[in-house]
Amino acid sequence: MARYVALFGSINVGGNRLTMAELRAAFEVEGLTNVETVVASGNVLFDHDDRPTVGLEEKLERMMRQRFGMRSIAAVRSRDELAAAIADNPFAADGAANLVHTLFLDGDPDPDQFAVLVADHAGRGPERLAIGPRALYVDYAGGAGNSRLTMPFIERRLQCRGTARNMRSLARIVAKLDATQQD
Repeated sequence: MARYVALFGSINVGGNRLTMAELRAAFEVEGLTNVETVVASGNVLFDHDDRPTVGLEEKLERMMRQRFGMRSIAAVRSRDELAAAIADNPFAADGAANLVHTLFLDGDPDPDQFAVLVADHAGRGPERLAIGPRALYVDYAGGAGNSRLTMPFIERRLQCRGTARNMRSLARIVAKLDATQQD
């Protein structure tokens, strides 16, 4: 069995209310094991047979639609993929852990579309941007809550859906993955 994390977008924001107990129960009904949530924003650790994460994403997005009527991205990553999202973020070394984010995307961002995103965002704020594998790295230097670099703005330009986590949250999730793999 492999250990994964599912990072859901738009859970417990914008009217999409769901308890973590309901979410854990839905995972268990789907045959996923060792299910555990990390904070109440849609981070779910689970075990499953080793397989490509894209197939798991489709399964979990379908589960959310069918069981809860929610259209939510489910970015599924292994422990190593999550750790790489921290290590590969070029802003993690000099940015604040609560302001530097990895946006987990449902596909690889096209470099040409990334160039459009950067051009369209020029002059709109102090954010720094970089792309990675199925990821966009962002330093929300002025604060994510006040930024004009919103998820819809990003998704329209990259033609990818995503969900964001800051470095502090990602470190907490990786630590939890490490702790549960040692048990």
